[in-house]
Parts: sequence; structure tokens; C-alpha cells
Amino acid sequence: MTDREPPRRRVPGPARPARPGGGGRPRPGPGARPARRPNSAWRPPPVRVLRLGSPRPRLRLVALALTLVMLVFVVRLLQVQAVDASAYAAKADENRYVVHTLAAERGGITDRNGVALAASVDADDITADPSMFTRDQLKIGDGPEQAAALLAPILGQDQAALAKKLATPKTRYVLLARRQTPQVWTQIKDLKAALIKKAQTDKSTVNVLAGVFSEPSTKRVYPGGDLAAALLGWVSADGKGGGGIEQQLDKQLSGKPGKIRYAQSGGREVPTVGSSETPAVPGSDVELTIDRDIQWAAQNAITEQVRKSRADRGYVIVQDTRTGQILAMANSPGFDPNDLSHADPAALGNAAVQDAYEPGSTAKLMSMAAVLEQHAATPLTHVVVPNRLHRGDRLFQDDVDHDTWYLTLNGVLAKSSNIGTILATGQLGKTQPEANQVLYSYLRKFGIGSYTGIGFPGETKGILAPAGKWSTSQQYTIPFGQGFSINALQAASIYSTIANGGVRIQPSLVRGTKGSDGHFTPAPAPDKRRVVSAQTAKELAQMLESVVDDEQGTGLKARIPGYRVAGKTGTANRVDPATGRYRGYTSSFAGFAPADNPRVTVYCAIQNATEGSYYGGQICGPIYKQVMEFALKTLQVPPTGAQAANLPVDFKP
Repeated sequence: MTDREPPRRRVPGPARPARPGGGGRPRPGPGARPARRPNSAWRPPPVRVLRLGSPRPRLRLVALALTLVMLVFVVRLLQVQAVDASAYAAKADENRYVVHTLAAERGGITDRNGVALAASVDADDITADPSMFTRDQLKIGDGPEQAAALLAPILGQDQAALAKKLATPKTRYVLLARRQTPQVWTQIKDLKAALIKKAQTDKSTVNVLAGVFSEPSTKRVYPGGDLAAALLGWVSADGKGGGGIEQQLDKQLSGKPGKIRYAQSGGREVPTVGSSETPAVPGSDVELTIDRDIQWAAQNAITEQVRKSRADRGYVIVQDTRTGQILAMANSPGFDPNDLSHADPAALGNAAVQDAYEPGSTAKLMSMAAVLEQHAATPLTHVVVPNRLHRGDRLFQDDVDHDTWYLTLNGVLAKSSNIGTILATGQLGKTQPEANQVLYSYLRKFGIGSYTGIGFPGETKGILAPAGKWSTSQQYTIPFGQGFSINALQAASIYSTIANGGVRIQPSLVRGTKGSDGHFTPAPAPDKRRVVSAQTAKELAQMLESVVDDEQGTGLKARIPGYRVAGKTGTANRVDPATGRYRGYTSSFAGFAPADNPRVTVYCAIQNATEGSYYGGQICGPIYKQVMEFALKTLQVPPTGAQAANLPVDFKP
């Protein structure tokens, strides 16, 4: 190796310009390979540059899409706020506002002295909002079941049934229990408060009762329990009258419900939004003609005798003879309208106006009225009564076997002779068909075969065939009370007609109504019509006294010391409603007092007495006495002090 430097590479410089005159280097011809420049530098291949398209088309496309979207929103907004605004507002109100019915307070029922027989007290309807028991609301899947488990013991209802109500889909309102006492709602409120308090410390606790609410309501109560229950009736679960006066006057008693509309959120009222309310109109109070004390005496008396006689049932009617107003209408057995769950369905009606039965000898008063009014006989007319009487296809006899009786017409009634009555009514016409027609006309005048006029639900008008259709036997049994049927109120009305001087006054149960404004509206005046003359009525009253006062009379047990009593016994063959055949007896007693200045009529009947006596004078006579004495004292009716007529019962042949 030497210290000699390597040879230097020549760097080509810029090309020199050609010399003038073409003195430069010659150019290569066509097809010639260009000469390589000696010592020329290497150059890289040219780089390809990518250029972006114009952004304007894309911006236009995005703008168009946004415009279309905004256009959809604008169209929808116009539809919601302008075109369909009212419809959407209504739907919003449906979800936001709640409308509840305000129950009208039911009118009370009182006796003639203002004593409450039926009243309404504050109560609560327990309701729920099923939408608040869903999984979304409670964050648990068994909300309805948990709530039902808590409510069932309080409401006394089936747990599964409650859970089903609470899980009702697509509704915001269900009724869980009607007319619960305030104590029940207080229990539920306390339970809700306990759940809320526990949830504050235990986050796992859920208030499953948040969707349970109450609505103000009223509950029907009957202070007297079973007192006059058959007359008053009851109120059903839906607030409607289910029987008796409650049903008959339901429209007046129930009033007119109101409505309340308010905004709610989460099941609670929003107080700042406001509400609208249509107040309920309370029902009218009804004042009956019933006297509570007399009703109590009548009910106690008939209940005790039905029990002693082991009878099917019994009834007592007490009526004011001067006005036709009913002072008592008692039935046995009865029921307690406060608790129908233990009531016998057969006892829920008012048998005193719904039972149709053959009256027996108490109906003889109408036969005697026809005989006297037609002047076919007088109270002193002699009637020879044989032991047996053959008429038509039957052989008739009296209730006791006897030799020939020599009786006055007064005696026929006093001794309650069937044969004597047949003989007397036979004088009403020249032929038996003619006599039948006359008797039929008087039965109709007394109200037989017609409704009494009180308008009571389920009342029977009885059965009375036209005279032309009476069978051979009916021609002779109808005069002594067999072969046609009546109800107890009709029977009482017969005796009140005679007590009122022969004028029948339509019976009445309602004295009037008092509206919410306190104005009392008296009931319409009852219809009146004359049935027999005052003279005939007076003679009949004297004849009825012989039934009670004369030792030969059948009504000795109805005597009341210090008072003149007019009455009549009855013991009829009874048609068994179950078989349609005669079985047992209908025992009865009817009358009024004081006989010479009547104020009160009492009628008693007992169906199918099976223990002890079944004669009307024996088992109904004492009831008549007990109830009549109480009524006379309650109404402060003094004895008249006049002497009785003491008409003769028999005569010497």
C-alpha cells in the first residue's frame, strides 16, 4: 500500500452550449442507441401521487338525508301538536287523570216516632291499581301474591282470588272489597306505613301495598237487628235494595251518585293540578207507619209461640183502624239483615204479605156482613144447626160433634159453626148460583183477590175464582173460609173495615219522606171505599164481642180486662206448599178493640203447629191479647166504659 491518493471521479458539469455554426457533436440518427453519458448520476423512478375526489357530492348526500329526517320530525310534530292534538291530549288525560264515582249517602228508615230502623254509617271501599303491582314497578315478580297474602286476613277473602284481581292486566282500577269498616282501612294503612318504614332501613324490602287505596263509602246497619227485618229488607253488596222497603223505595233511598276527577301520579293525587267534582245527592229519609215498640211486642209474641208450637212460621199484623196505617208487621222465623250469611233463605221474605193460604173461620165475618147487608137475616135470626149437613157431593160437619144446635145468627158466629154459616149464606139468593154471586161480590169489596195497595215486593193477591167457576164443594166451603186464599194483611184489613164503620181504608206502610233539604213530603192519602153500612158494621162488632165474652164463644183467651174486645177465631185445613195437599192447620185470630170505639186491629196466624193445640183460639188468642194490650197502652187508648150488647147466642125451640 502506498500513500498515493485514489484517482478522483469526475463530476459531470452542465452541458455546454453548442457552438455556433454547428460545430457541436453530431446527434444520433433514428434507431441509434443514445450514447451513455460518461459518469452520469442515478435517478429513482418518479413517485405516483394519489389524489382525493371532490367532497361536495358526499356533503350534499348527507345534507339531503338530514333534511329528510328533520322533515319526518316536523311532519310528526305537526300531527301531534296540530292535526291530532285533541286526540293525543285525551289519551294523555286518560293516563293522567282518574275518575271515581262518589257514592250517595243512602237515606235512613225510621219508625213513626223517628226512631232509626235502618241507617248508613261511614265505610270504605278497598281498591287497587294493578299497574302498580307489575314487575316493572315493584322490581319483583310476585308482587300480587305478596300483597294478597297480607290483605286476605284483613279483608276476610280468599288469597288466590285477591292475587288474581291485583294481577288484572290493562286496568288501573279494581275493587277488592266493598263497604269495609273504618277499622279495616286503618289496619291496611298501618301495614303500609310499616312497610315504608322498614324499606328505609332495609333496601330489600318492597312496599307491595303501595297500590292499595280506599274510597269513601257507606255501610247499611240495622240497629234493631232482626226487628222488622222482613219488612225493612236489606241492601245487597252492590248497594241496591234487596228486599222489603229497601227494595220498594230504593230509588228514593239511594239518591244520585256523584263523580270526582283528579290528576294522579304513582297512584297518588297531584294536589297542584286541581280536580273537578260533581257532588253526590243524598237519598231521602223514609218514615214508616210502624211503631218500634209495638213491632217489638208483636215480634216477641209470635216468635215465642212459633217456638212453643214447633210451627213452620207465624205472623202478626197490627193496624190503626182509623187511618189504615200498619203499626206492626211481624214474622217468625226472621233474620238479621246485618249478617245475611247466617240467614235461612226461606225466611228472607215477608211471609205476612207473600204467603197465600186459606183463612178458615176468620173469613166468616165477610159472610155475615153479606147476610146482614142484604137483609137476609139479623143477628137475632134463629138458625137450626143439625149435626151433619148434606150439600152437593159432600157431608159437612162442625169442628166438634154435637146434637142439633138452636142458635141465633150471632150464635153461629160465636160458636163458629160451619153448618150454620152455609145455611145463612144460602139465603143470599133464590138459587145457589145467585147466592154465590152475591157472596163473591162482597168478598171482592173486602179486597179478596186484589193487592192491598201497599206495593210491597212479592206481595200475593191471593186466589179467588169467579163465582161462576166455583166447584160444587167450593159453593159451600167458601162461606166458612176454605176454597180461596188470602194473605195476612188482607185478613187484618177485613176486620179494620168493620172497625172503621164499614169503610175500607187502603193499608199503608209509609208516612212520608224527607229530602236532603229537610223538607218532609207526606205520603199520598190512602183510597177509601164503603163496603157495608155503618149499621151493619156496628151489628157485626157486637156479634164479634160474643165470640170473646160469651162463655159459649171460641175466643175466651182473647179477653182483656177493662176493654170490650171484638174478635174471631180460625182453624183451617192447610195446603202444604211442598206437596199441594192438605196437611196440618192454619191457626188464626183476628179482632179489634175497644169494640164500641175501635182504635187497633190485631191479626195473628200460625202455620202448621205440630206441638200442643192447633186451634186458633188456643194458640193465637193469647197472642192477640198480649199484643193488643201492649198496643192500647202504647197508644194510650182508655177503656170506653160502655156496657156490651150481650147478644144472645142460642134460643129455646
